[in-house]
Amino acid sequence: MTDPVIDLNADLGEGFGRWRLTDDDALLSVVTSANVACGFHAGDPVTMRRICDLAAERSVVIGAQVSYRDLAGFGRRAMDVPPDELAAEIAYQIGALEIFARAAGARVGYVKPHGALYNRCVHDEEQAVAVVEGIGLAGEALPVLGLPGSQLHAAAARAGLPVVAESFADRAYTAAGTLVSRREPDAVISDADTVLKRALGIARDRTLTSIDGQRVDIDARSLCLHGDTPGAAVLAQRVRAELDAAGVRVAAFA
Repeated sequence: MTDPVIDLNADLGEGFGRWRLTDDDALLSVVTSANVACGFHAGDPVTMRRICDLAAERSVVIGAQVSYRDLAGFGRRAMDVPPDELAAEIAYQIGALEIFARAAGARVGYVKPHGALYNRCVHDEEQAVAVVEGIGLAGEALPVLGLPGSQLHAAAARAGLPVVAESFADRAYTAAGTLVSRREPDAVISDADTVLKRALGIARDRTLTSIDGQRVDIDARSLCLHGDTPGAAVLAQRVRAELDAAGVRVAAFA
């Protein structure tokens, strides 16, 4: 039996102008994949360039974290965007990040939707297809990072794009394997010991416990570490140390 392997991804560059949300430098010393905000829910050209430079320097894979155009709501508000418009906006975001990735001597290695778009594409086939069309417009057969069993992954697979399943140690799950809405109580897990236990369970045992106490099988290749919560960088470092100590190999998927 081979040793378990997992990628660690985090949302980075989630600031705007002088305002910064994530501890990008600390997180880039832990993760193997960086979901870089592309300016629609957070981020700006200077921030995108800085993250790409740091990621390339540390051999962290650069991913485009695409979203609805919603700076004020941090990309977490439900929006109805026509499919052709959404496809164009996805391509636009990927293209913008690719400029800075190439300047840093790297390339965009994958795509991951953010926030409301991520959750919408779990069930909404039309929006999922539009995201995949946008990736195609950007000109590369980029891997798509998302929730296993989602409409996004189904659309990506039909288009011949690689799909990569991810999981979250700090988010509550339903028994069906979907994320509990952030509008619900206890949707975000803040207890560090619980997060560490769940991270190890996902990476080594491929299971977690749902919000109502049921076992959920999670065959994830990547584990997301949220960077926009208090103490996120320290918690990420603890997760990485816990995985290393348990013999889990941490490596990028792209």
